[in-house]
Amino acid sequence: MSRHESIVLGGGCFWCTEAVFKMLKGVESVLSGYAGGSETLGDEKAPSYDHVSSGNTKYVEVIKIDYDASVISLDDLLTVFFASHDPTTVNRQGNDVGPQYRSAIFYSESEHSEHKEIVEKFVTELNASSTQGRPIVTEIAPLGKFFKAEDYHLDYYARNKEAMYCELVINPKLEKVQKKFAELLKSSQL
Repeated sequence: MSRHESIVLGGGCFWCTEAVFKMLKGVESVLSGYAGGSETLGDEKAPSYDHVSSGNTKYVEVIKIDYDASVISLDDLLTVFFASHDPTTVNRQGNDVGPQYRSAIFYSESEHSEHKEIVEKFVTELNASSTQGRPIVTEIAPLGKFFKAEDYHLDYYARNKEAMYCELVINPKLEKVQKKFAELLKSSQL
């Protein structure tokens, strides 16, 4: 029996995180967007990429993952999430620098009330098992509002595989995830 759930994750550039999570069995959809800021910016109804990428807002580039919890667990999603970015750096993922690239997990308080406890326990266990001594700085917060990114950001990797950014940044990340999490991958790769 299907159990549809969702979670919002920020782990750097949403082009990268979207491509990673679209590969996983049980993930039904991945949508790039913005979360973690105030409800509006000036007269706008939603934040724009230009506003968010300025680093002057509290918004984070995120992905909203809708998944079938009977196929893939939240623990599995968190395992891939923490392995596919550096959750110990503040406001930075590789060359992407600024608060819009911070590591963040936003959970829906009304839909999946157990998500907060699962995420907090997962992070506590990761910190306890860390051999590097650097604590995880991932923000864990209620979702508030999710804003879909502009259309040109959606399915970016699938539409732009030949772009330099995709070849130099996204492809190595996808290869790392494919090697490490082969059992979680859909049968047809990107």
